[in-house]
Amino acid sequence: MKVNLRAYGLAALALLAVCSLAVARDLDQDEALRLRQQGVILPLEQLLQQALDRYPGAKLLEAELEEKHDVYIYEVELLTPQGVVRELDLDARTGRLLKDKED
Repeated sequence: MKVNLRAYGLAALALLAVCSLAVARDLDQDEALRLRQQGVILPLEQLLQQALDRYPGAKLLEAELEEKHDVYIYEVELLTPQGVVRELDLDARTGRLLKDKED
């Protein structure tokens, strides 16, 4: 029996891609409010201020709460005064900066 390793490799890569897409999910405002009221996550306003303090004069473009790998993450997009869009990921439980990259 001849095994086509390349076909298996491509199938494995496709499966990984699908699984990685399924890992992140956006939370709606009702779920976010419930988590906040239960003390599971910090207030969005607090973490937005932290993000804006990192880039003085920046404008908020978008903020959303996601769950990735059982971690609640606020994904915040800012437009800096220099016209650069920054994407910051903040741990919604602790406020710790997880990612800060140019978008």
